[in-house]
Amino acid sequence: MNVNKKIISQLKRKKLKLAVAESCTGGMLSNAITSVSGASKVFTMGLVTYSNQAKMSILKVPKKIIQKYGAVSIQCCLAMVNNLNKVSKSKICVSITGIAGPKGGTKQKPVGLVYIAVKNGKKNLVSKNQFKNKGRSAIQKATVKKALNLIFKQI
Repeated sequence: MNVNKKIISQLKRKKLKLAVAESCTGGMLSNAITSVSGASKVFTMGLVTYSNQAKMSILKVPKKIIQKYGAVSIQCCLAMVNNLNKVSKSKICVSITGIAGPKGGTKQKPVGLVYIAVKNGKKNLVSKNQFKNKGRSAIQKATVKKALNLIFKQI
């Protein structure tokens, strides 16, 4: 059984709900989850907050966080997951923000830098990842795989 199926069955068994807010993966995590039959019983929402404007208006990420730390930061990722929790009322929430490339990277924040936050009740886990720059698609797929594994471990 693949990890997304395991996640759905664990969520059902524990009567938990899941919501995600994605940026650089553009809905790929939501797709991986909703591709499993029965996901509708546990998956409340998947938001693609790709732009800074969407992060601020939908997820209420403070403008100051984006100005001071950038959209690709632990601070932004945490604000995304905490506010997703308020919006979705889901016990398990996940946020993803990063640079999938091929452009947009800097020395401080290279292409492949991705933050993934998982919130389970009051417990937050943030994972900083530096995926090898093997192209945009490879970074996105690696991010989804990592996020699924983090979700599974947190349930």
